[in-house]
Amino acid sequence: MSQERPLISFDYAAKTVLRDPANFGILSGFLSELLNKDVAVQEILESESLKDNEYEGTNRVDMKVKIDNAEIVVVEIQFEHEADFLQRTLFGVSKAITSQHLKGEKFNYIKKVY
Repeated sequence: MSQERPLISFDYAAKTVLRDPANFGILSGFLSELLNKDVAVQEILESESLKDNEYEGTNRVDMKVKIDNAEIVVVEIQFEHEADFLQRTLFGVSKAITSQHLKGEKFNYIKKVY
């Protein structure tokens, strides 16, 4: 049974309300304060569809962000515990790395992903 949440949670707000690129400033500001670094949200990663009710699985949002204009970081915000967190993290990081490479380019231009 999932935990009762009386108000809209941040993971749900990020997935629904703040997913518009016009609102990335809110997400960037939140993460900048949380990490004490300059964070710029690049995109919301489409790893899951939205759920319509509490019984359709967990609600989480994955974001690709740039820290201090250099490092690429995949940030996940979620409310509930996940048993396969490591495997999903490896998948997200792998996608962030491979999305940087263009056909014919050298691999030494790929930036670190955390």
